[in-house]
Amino acid sequence: MTHASLTIILHEHRALSAMLRSILLLLGQHRRRGTLPDFGALRAMLFYVDEFPEKLHHPKESRLLFPKLRGHGAHSDAVLDRLDRDHARGEHAIRGLEHALLGFEMMGETDQGEPRRATFETAMHLYVRFYIEHMHIEETEVLPLAEAVLGAGDWTALDQAFLTNCDPLAGHDAVAAYQPLFKKILSALPASSGVGSVLEALAGAGAPKYAWPPLG
Repeated sequence: MTHASLTIILHEHRALSAMLRSILLLLGQHRRRGTLPDFGALRAMLFYVDEFPEKLHHPKESRLLFPKLRGHGAHSDAVLDRLDRDHARGEHAIRGLEHALLGFEMMGETDQGEPRRATFETAMHLYVRFYIEHMHIEETEVLPLAEAVLGAGDWTALDQAFLTNCDPLAGHDAVAAYQPLFKKILSALPASSGVGSVLEALAGAGAPKYAWPPLG
């Protein structure tokens, strides 16, 4: 049986993975050209990560899903503890990324520009690797455990909670207020980013196609 909450978690993982990889593609493109990136687009992309995955997706996993899975073995409890720590770490890390990006933007055309660029790029690469691994653990250990141990009542509660997330990149209609955000991101993305087709749909240019990059 397919549960709505599992489908939403997987779609949201693909959305976050695609957005994070797109940031790296954008940074790599500008480094190769020796140009400064579109800082407005980068701020918009980090805002998306903070607004949807950090504030909607991860808290529901920690508050609603993980507690239902505890008590099924020392190993699984240790994994859940680690993932909870990851969620707390991610919320702190996004603040650090936003500060590092601001430093790069403010100092990018001075003699501090290169070290500030390197600081942000390094932090961004570490963040992406951290969350790709985090999502992989959830998909290979936590979600199979949930399918094995949760009952119908658990799934009903989880499905109702996750259906309210409404992340546009995970297949939901974009709230009108967010459409300028996605247009800004789309304008700066390389065509091969993996999120372009979804963002084009939000901008009114086509239908979404969910072909997310692999998480590995």
